[in-house]
Amino acid sequence: MSSAGALHLSSALASSKKVVKRPLQTAASRVSALVAQERKLRDPREENAPGDFYVDSTCIDCDTCRWMAPETYSRINQQSAVHLQPQSPEERKRALQALLACPSFSIHAKHKKSEEMGAALNEMPLHVSGTENVFHLVMASESSYGAVAYLIRRPEGNIMMDSPRFDVKLLKRIQAMGGVKYMCLSHRDDVCDHAKWAKALGCTRILRRDECNKEQGTNEVEVKLEGQGPWGLPDGSTDIELIHTPGHTTGHVVLLYKPERTLFSGDHWGYSGREQCGSLFRRVNWYSIDHQMESLAKLRPLDFVHVLPGHGRRMSFGDKAAKDEYIDLTIAATKKDIAADGTGHNVFKDAPQPLSTTN
Repeated sequence: MSSAGALHLSSALASSKKVVKRPLQTAASRVSALVAQERKLRDPREENAPGDFYVDSTCIDCDTCRWMAPETYSRINQQSAVHLQPQSPEERKRALQALLACPSFSIHAKHKKSEEMGAALNEMPLHVSGTENVFHLVMASESSYGAVAYLIRRPEGNIMMDSPRFDVKLLKRIQAMGGVKYMCLSHRDDVCDHAKWAKALGCTRILRRDECNKEQGTNEVEVKLEGQGPWGLPDGSTDIELIHTPGHTTGHVVLLYKPERTLFSGDHWGYSGREQCGSLFRRVNWYSIDHQMESLAKLRPLDFVHVLPGHGRRMSFGDKAAKDEYIDLTIAATKKDIAADGTGHNVFKDAPQPLSTTN
């Protein structure tokens, strides 16, 4: 090779190295910037009270921690924060359970011990007060915006109402309670890890056909409800009734557990922690608020006193009449809210409130 050719090759190689090196440096700097940004987001929010527990800036404002441990967490500047550090072992346990439930993993404890984490986990699923056989499945998912899932324990076979975030430890706890026979899904929003749970538990999934889709894998659901209902379970059990409640979505379904007078309302009806009253959450309605009000009115004849929603807080009433009155108030408040754009909650000002609106 001539000296001129060697010089040309050397220059080409040097040029080639420069072309390769620059993108690598740029990529590395971008990764470094993203890591730094993530670390900053995971720093404690300045709104947190000083101490062990804190919430970071990735909080999605879903309300989970605030109703699970209201003595510790509250809403400050549109996100959750620790307003008071736990004052007792019981409060600390609830704060840890809220940490486990957090769908965005935004809650932290600087000095949590393995034994206390184990104790918090061992209580899962959490028994729902006011019932005998209903349990909160705790693990919420960001893809479902923190929706609450439940387990109904029954001799005919347990029921999972909506799908929690998949967790192996929770799976073992559910299996120890007898597993799950049916997974009833209220609508498309709250299905997160349904396929993982169905595979692990060998349960039959139930969802209305117009809520099924390929993107979420719900086209593989075993039982697709059709028509207007109401429907029972495939095995002919009479203690469960599935009711079509269009409004939030076209195929939304609620579940009535008759023995304990409990309605699992999905995203149809719940208690608003922000407005401190019953709500249809019309600002996150994907179909028709008018249909949702009509669907709620149709629930008046049903005999239930506990309302366990996927979003919103739980409600318990002294009797059916009080529940019926609260349905009427919710509808009236929603109509006023639509007309006056934001003042509907005033309808509840002098009205009797539910006996309980938390867990």
